[in-house]
Formats: sequence, structure tokens, C-alpha cells
Amino acid sequence: MSPGRDGAGGARRNDNMDLPVADLVVVGSGAAGLTAAIVAKRRGMRVVVLEKDALVGGTTAVSGGVLWVPLTARGRQQNPQDSPAAVREYLRHEMADRYASDAVELFLEKGPEMVDFLERETDVRFCSTLYPDYHPEAPGGSLLGRALVAAPFDTRRLRHERRRLRPPLKTITFMGMMFNSSNADLKHFFKATRSLASFLYVARRLVSHGVDLLRYGSAVQVTGGNALAGALFKAAAIDLGIPVLTQAEVTDLVRDGHGIAGVSGTFRGKPFRLMAPRGVVLACGGFSHDQALTASRFPKALAARKPLSATPPSITGDGIRLALSAGGCLAAPLPQPAAWMPLSIVPWGRSGPAVFPHLLDRYKPGVIAVLRSGRRFTNEANAYHDVCTAALREASDGSEPAMWLICDSRALARYGLGFVKPAPLPFRQHLRSGYLCMANTLLELGERLGIDGGELGKTVEHFNREAAAGRDPQFGRGSTAFNRFLGDPDWKPNPCVAPLERPPFFGLKVLVGDLSTFDGLRADLKGRVLARDGTAVNGLYVVGADRVNMMGGAYPGPGINHGPHMTMAYHLASTIGQNGFSAS
Repeated sequence: MSPGRDGAGGARRNDNMDLPVADLVVVGSGAAGLTAAIVAKRRGMRVVVLEKDALVGGTTAVSGGVLWVPLTARGRQQNPQDSPAAVREYLRHEMADRYASDAVELFLEKGPEMVDFLERETDVRFCSTLYPDYHPEAPGGSLLGRALVAAPFDTRRLRHERRRLRPPLKTITFMGMMFNSSNADLKHFFKATRSLASFLYVARRLVSHGVDLLRYGSAVQVTGGNALAGALFKAAAIDLGIPVLTQAEVTDLVRDGHGIAGVSGTFRGKPFRLMAPRGVVLACGGFSHDQALTASRFPKALAARKPLSATPPSITGDGIRLALSAGGCLAAPLPQPAAWMPLSIVPWGRSGPAVFPHLLDRYKPGVIAVLRSGRRFTNEANAYHDVCTAALREASDGSEPAMWLICDSRALARYGLGFVKPAPLPFRQHLRSGYLCMANTLLELGERLGIDGGELGKTVEHFNREAAAGRDPQFGRGSTAFNRFLGDPDWKPNPCVAPLERPPFFGLKVLVGDLSTFDGLRADLKGRVLARDGTAVNGLYVVGADRVNMMGGAYPGPGINHGPHMTMAYHLASTIGQNGFSAS
């Protein structure tokens, strides 16, 4: 919606900057914020969404778009044996002393309800996935049925709003084309030179994508988090007529005699003030790019450096600062204050460097990770958060929180490494840019990478002794269902383990970054921001990564941000104004 035009139903205008009148203001346009806006609108409220960026979707739009929501109808079809008791047992194991039974019970009840609501009341659609829990061997863990993913979305359905949807991370697309959110889709691309069926599959995808580029200038078929953000944006702005105003930066909260009753800031460079008698919902995405907050909440090894994150640069702690200015407070620090992600820095010409999240390469046979010492330190095929947590433990002595991925020529040709694509695509431009290193010996490779080449040679020699038989006695790589899920099922006997024996050898540097923050504002189960004395800040609510994560810093499965965040947003917007807690 543009200024000067009424939203759905001819809503009255605010007398300042000709903005729409609102009952409720949502600050932020990620999945949690849009979910809250959609539910509130369905309950009859006039809602306005304010986004400081020029694009809609926040971190959601560049994420994998997976939701960890146990016991949905689709999940029960996949795994009829799953139960609330099993989920509770698993979360108790994962969260340990940070297990909060009230939050877990609310999540178990409202999570499936949220999914049903969106599919019943909007065009948002979800698909089952084959993802296991990240620790399926743990008590209560599951091999199937707890993770959903957004269905692929055609951005043409956004009509004139299509240009405002944040695009996916450019480093994880191929010529702008997104991969379907399934391991099966990617396997065709890995096997395109070794299988006629895969070659034909990839050829069809490339031709279809090429036609879209010629007609529309970009991909129109999007997947993962881009599909989730697009579908929610359509439901809010197109179907329900909710004004979603971009370049609208909120800098202050407006108070009246009852509490928070509006916001003020700048809209397209001009000051504005927007009253919201039902209150304000903060959904600004956390603080991944805020130097002060990361310095105070992140581990010492990360606190002193510039923030490194896969989230959009606009995620700078705005919601947290607004809440603190109104009397809210941060929750006690978590042992893991963020969802850690291995990130490499990709040179990107005039636009500057970009980050690449290492979601797949670490699981493949013929790839290992080492520290600067040249030694392995963990099971590389564990979940990204677990691998980074291990790297942070190794950096507790003050060393750089980094790892180096190493592979041989066979692995590079079959799977690629980081941003480097598998054969037949060329890799030498990445040698020239400095992103990738190559050498005929491991000693020389270590020297070029700045790590101990002698120890690297010993590490590979030790690893290779058992790797030919598919074994990793040191760290048990490939020993869990989750390890094997993202390995190469065609590689026997272990889809995650192969010796590194074919020169030349390759390596690149990977840093510990994040894909979202876990630390955040203290809030109650209704989403009300809490002050230090435990009382609610009337009229001020929080959803998403701005509030402390209910998992207590644990990372039990794929989608543990979107699933709980959207569930809590659904619950907040379903109950806001009940029991007397509103700003009027």
C-alpha cells in the first residue's frame, strides 16, 4: 500500500503523513511479524506493519523456510507413533535445566493449531519433509514427522508487490535459481554428470529458469524461506489488505496514561507518528548485526570482531532497544546466545563480500574440517550449530573461532566445496579470487591456508586408515541418521566418509557466524514484554528473535526458529486484548 490510498475496507487515515489508522502496529516483516498481523486482522483489528528496510521478509526470506512443529496432521501421517510424551522427553534431553514446561505445553498445543489456521484461512501452504531431528538417537528423538517446509511459491502471485519481496541469499542460488527444499532436488544437481535422469532433470530446471529470467528478469519460482516470506506477504498485503510500509523506521514508542499506544519515527525520510490503541508488537528479528549487543551477549571469541551473520544487514537490535527504552529487560544470558552457522566469505566484486552458509558440503564423503593446528576437532557431519559450538569451545583460549574445510579432487568434482560448484563447472576463478586454495600436497596446502601443514598431513593419514572402510573411530562421522541424511547415499559403505587421497587437494577458511540470535527480551507466554520486576509493560508485545528463544539455547531440529516463533506470534495475536491487557 502506498501513502494516500486506503487499505482494505477504506480504513480511516492517520492525520500524520497520511498513514492509515491502526489498532495494532507490528514492527518488522519476518514470518513472526506477518503471522501476528494476519491473525490480528482476522480477529477484526486494523493492523499496520512497519518495516525499516526497503524489502519485506527479514531473515525469513533468506532462510531455509523450515518449521519444527511436532504433532501436526502431516507429521502424524508420517510418524503415527509420535506423541506429546516423546516430544517432551526429547526437549527435556535437549534443553536440560532450561526446560520450561509451560512454554513447551503451549507450543505443543498451539503449534499444530497455527499450521492449521494458516492453511485454512490463507493461501500459505506447507509440505512434509524427510528431515530427522538433529539428535534422533537421543531419548524421544524422531527420524521423521516434526519438520515442515513452506511449499514452493510463484512470486507472480504478489502482483505489483513482487519487487518488494527480499530475494534469497545470492550465494546459495545458481544463476539466481533456487533449489527446491528437498535433499532429492539437490541430489540431481550433484549427479547431473553421472546420471542421464539427473541430467535431464537439471536441464529442464535450467530451461524453465532461463525462460523466467527472459520474461521477468529474475526467478519467479521460489522455495524455502523465500517461499514462506512470499506466501505470508501475499496473505497479509494482497489478500487481507494490511498496509505493509517499507522504509518506515520506528525510533520511539508513544506512551499514554495506560502504556504503549503507538510509535514514531521516519517514513521515507520524513517524521511520522502512528497511534495504536491496542498496542505495539516488536518483531525486528534480533540483534545479529549490532556491535554493542553482540559484544555484550556473544562469547568472548566473537564479541571483539565485527558481527558476521547470514541475516540481512538491517537486523540491528531495534526491537530490543525500543523495549528497553520502555522499561523492558533482557532475559538472563543463554549459554548459546545465537544459532551458530559456519560461514565463508565470498569475494563479490564491486558489491563487496558475501557470506556462504555451509549447509551441505560438511556432510559429504571426502571432506573434513580442521583447526589452525591442522587437527580435526568434531564430527563435521553434525548439525551446523553443533559444529560451531565445538569450534567455539576450541577457541575458548582466545584463538580465532574458525575452521578450514579440506577435500581432495574427487570430492571437489562430485560435490563442490562451499561456494565452489561441482564439475563440470570451473573452479579456477575461485583460486584467483583467493576464496579457494589448491596444492599438490597437504603440507603445501596447509602453508597456503595459514594452518599447520605437517599436522594436516598426519590428520589426513590417520583419517584415511579407516575411511576406506567407511569408519571414523575418532568422531563417529556418519553414525547418526541425521549425518547420513545429508551425506551421499550412493557412496558406500558410509555416505559421509571417504579417504582424501587424490591430489590436488583443496581448502577454504570458514568462520563461526550466526543465522539468528537466541538471547532476547524477557516476555511472558502471552507475548507481553516484562520489566525487571516481572510486571508487563502494558501495550508492548514481542515475537520472533526479539524475545528470548524458548529452546533455551538448544537446537533440537531444523526450523526451531520459525516453528516456535510463528506459534508464539499466532498465540499472541489470538489473545491480544483479552484479560484487560491492551493500551486502552
